[in-house]
Amino acid sequence: MPITRRLRITAPPNPVLVDGLAAIREALHLPDAFPPDVEAEARAAAACVRLPALDRTNVPLVTIDPPDAMDLDQALWLERTANGFRVYYAIADVAAFIAPGGALDREANRRGETLYGIGHTLPLHPTVLSENAASLLPGQLRPALLWTIELDAAGEATAARVERARVQSRRRYDYASVQAALDAGTAEPWWSVLREVGQLRRQRAGRLGAISLPLPEQEATQIDGHWTLAYRARHPVEDWNEQISLLTGMAAAGIMVKGKVGILRTLPEPDPAAIAHLRQTAANLHLPWPAGRAYPEFIDALDPSDPAQVAMLVACTRVLRGAGYAAFDGTLPAHPEQSALAAEYTHATAPLRRLVDRYAGEVCVALCAGQPAPAWVLARLGALPAAMRESGRMAGRFERATIDLLEAVVLSSRIGETFPGIVTSRADGDPRSGSVMIHDPAIEARVHAGRDLPLGARVTLRLAAADPAQRRVAFQLA
Repeated sequence: MPITRRLRITAPPNPVLVDGLAAIREALHLPDAFPPDVEAEARAAAACVRLPALDRTNVPLVTIDPPDAMDLDQALWLERTANGFRVYYAIADVAAFIAPGGALDREANRRGETLYGIGHTLPLHPTVLSENAASLLPGQLRPALLWTIELDAAGEATAARVERARVQSRRRYDYASVQAALDAGTAEPWWSVLREVGQLRRQRAGRLGAISLPLPEQEATQIDGHWTLAYRARHPVEDWNEQISLLTGMAAAGIMVKGKVGILRTLPEPDPAAIAHLRQTAANLHLPWPAGRAYPEFIDALDPSDPAQVAMLVACTRVLRGAGYAAFDGTLPAHPEQSALAAEYTHATAPLRRLVDRYAGEVCVALCAGQPAPAWVLARLGALPAAMRESGRMAGRFERATIDLLEAVVLSSRIGETFPGIVTSRADGDPRSGSVMIHDPAIEARVHAGRDLPLGARVTLRLAAADPAQRRVAFQLA
C-alpha cells in the first residue's frame, strides 16, 4: 500500500529549482538520458506493436489519473452482475515491447522504477513507450493484461483471471473532475458502481484490521512569483480507485501462491514499541484512543483535513516499516503477508513505472493459462527483491533531496519568521532531535533542540536558515 506523501508541482520550476535538481541527479549518479541503443530499441518496439489475438475492445475502459500524467498503467470498468459486481482492469502490457535480455530489459532492470522530480521525470522506460506506445491513452489500440475479477454483493472476490488482450480506453479522467461530478450528481452512472465497490472493499479491509493511511499530498504552487507549499487531502474517488488496484494485487498474489511461484510484497507485523509510541503521540495531541480500540481502527478514523490529525497520520508511518519483497519458486515464503493489508499482496498494476510489476504480471498470465512461468522470469526472480530494495532506497533519497530543495526555495525569503508546529517523532536514542509538522507552509521539519522534544506537543519554531544551494533548512525552538 502506498504510504509516501506525494509531491505535486502546479507551476513551472524556476532556474534555482532546475539547477538544484540537476545537482541532485549528479550527486546521486542518476541517469538523465537513456543510452542510444536503449532509445533505438524502444523506437523499434513502438513502431511494431504486437497486439494480442483476443479482442476486448468492447469493454468500455477508461483511465483516471492526475491531469498531467501520461504514463497510464491502468484502465478500468466496473459493472453490476446478478451476484454482485464485475471488475475489468487493464494493465499496460510492457512485456509486449521488451525482449528479455535486450538493451531495454537490461536498462529497466538497472533503473528499477520511475523517479519523479520537480518538473522532470526519470522514467523506467523511454517515453516513446511509457508515455506513448505502451501507455493506455484514450482512443488507441493497446496490448494489455486484462484482469476480470468477480465480486459478490459484499465486495468479496470470488474469481479472478488475467489474459492478454487488445483493448482501447474510451476516455481519460482526472480525480478532481470526477469527484466534482459525483458531488454534483452529474457523473456517469457507472462511477457510482466504483464508489460502491470501493466502499465495500474499504469496509472489508476495516473488518480484517487492515490499515489505510490517507496522507495528504504536499502540493507546491507559484503565486505572484513566490512558491508556497500546502497539503491537499485526497479525493474519495482516489481511495475507491486505489481499492481496485489493491484488489488486483491481492488477486495476483493469490494466483501466485496457489501456483507456488512468483513474488510478493511483504510487511511484518508492527513492533509493539511503535504502537506504544503512537499511543503516546495520540495522548499528547489530545486525540482519544480507547484502550480497547485496535490501532488500525484508530488510524482509519483520523481526518486528513485536520492539522493535528495530519501530524498523527505522519507519526503512524512508524508502524509500517520493514516492507520488502519475497520471491519464491516451489516453496512459499515463511512470512508471505502484507500486514497493513491483512492479506497476501503483490505489485502488479504499475509496470510502466515499477520493474517488479512486469514480472508479477507474466507469472499470473502464465498460471491462468495453465502454463509454466516464462524461463526469463524464473531466471531473474531470485534477484528481484534486492534490485527493488536498492531502487526503493534510491527513490527515497531522490524524493527526500527533492523535497529538501523545494522547501529551502519556499522558505528562503522567510528567515527569522516563526511557525507553529506539532512534534511528530523523536530520534531513537536522542529525545532532543526529531521531526515537527508545520501546516503552513506544509513542511515536516527536522529539529535539534537544547531540551527534550515533547512528543505530540504544539511548539513554535523560528526559521534560522534556508539555503537552496545546500538544500538545507534549519529551525530552532522559539
